[in-house]
This record gives sequence, structure tokens and C-alpha cells, in this order.
Amino acid sequence: MEHGHVLSAGPSRRELTPAEVRARLGGHGAGRRLSESARGDHDLSGTEPPAQRVAAAVLIGLIEHPSGLTVLLTQRTAHLADHAGQIALPGGRIEPTDPDHVFAALREAEEEVGLLPRQVEIVGRLDTYITGTGFEITPVVGLVRPPLVLALDTFEVAEAFEVPLAFILDPANHQRRTRELHGQTRGFYVLPYDNRYIWGATAAMLVNLAEVLTS
Repeated sequence: MEHGHVLSAGPSRRELTPAEVRARLGGHGAGRRLSESARGDHDLSGTEPPAQRVAAAVLIGLIEHPSGLTVLLTQRTAHLADHAGQIALPGGRIEPTDPDHVFAALREAEEEVGLLPRQVEIVGRLDTYITGTGFEITPVVGLVRPPLVLALDTFEVAEAFEVPLAFILDPANHQRRTRELHGQTRGFYVLPYDNRYIWGATAAMLVNLAEVLTS
């Protein structure tokens, strides 16, 4: 794996402290499952989900910079069979050898971007997210202690970058879009940041994060 470049997060307009994040996530009723109608997002795949869902976990890493918290995101490489080129959170399938979803999220983050588990303080989890392609995703939230010296798995990850948490928390950035697919209107969230297009499951989980942290 090669060392990766992390882009500057830039200034943010609204801040939460790590202590506030711990307190608000600690009081969240984790374990609730977002339904197809309630989650406000679809994969736009146009396929029926399989009968057996695949358990997966992702890490929402909040990096503790002196200037404010940021969220670590990746851009998937263009040649992948699934979700090529899309913005994603580090994560993947929960393997039989993983003791739980927290272990799986940390393992995947280390494999994909080289984030060391010892740098991450797990502070909670969000609602389970079910995709139209058959994945049941557990989003794990952790505070990440810098400095970050990332090593990207260049087969899966084209780039790692950061977005200010303040941008994610601002409801003005939670844009709703619709698309016609196979005679059905599908709704989904989009969070445009600079020249990046954050949408799909990633956008929906970030909106869920904002709802929890601002409620």
C-alpha cells in the first residue's frame, strides 16, 4: 500500500467539541433499523434485494483537529465492480472471524486507508442502514486522534479526504434529489462538497449522524 494524501478540510461554520459528540451519541438509541421508506435514500440499482442480507460495518471517523472536527471519507477506484468511483466511508463486509461490528469497522479502515485502531476512540453507533443491493450496514462512530499517516489500498481507494463536520451538520447542505428508474421515482440525499458528489448510502448515513448530533 502507498501513503495517501489527505486534503485540507478547510474552515467550518459550526463546531461541536469531542465531549459534546460523546454525550450526544451516548444518549442515542442505537440499534434501530431504518426502513426503506424512512431512510430517505435508495441505491437506484433497480434490483430486488436478496433474501439473505450481507452484514457490513463502516467507520465514521471524526478527526480531532485543533480547528474543529472533520469526517474521513474515501473515493473508490473507478475499476471496482460495485459503486465504482463513489464517495464512501471506510468499511466492508463483517467477516466470520470478526467478533463484532466495531472490530469489523476498525479492521476495514486499517485495511483500506491504514488508519490504526489505537488512534480511534469508539463513541457510539448510528441506525442500521439497509441498502437496495442487500447490505445491512452498521455505522460505527469514532473520534480519531491525529496525526494521520494513511496508507491507501490503491486497488480499492483512489483518494482519502476530509470534510468539516460543520458542513455535515448544516441542514442546508442536505439536498434531496429524485430520479426515475424503471417507472418508479426514487428519492435520495446529496451533499455536494467542493467538486465532490456525496450521495447514496454515504450521504444518508451522514444525514443520520447530523440528526443525532443536532437533536
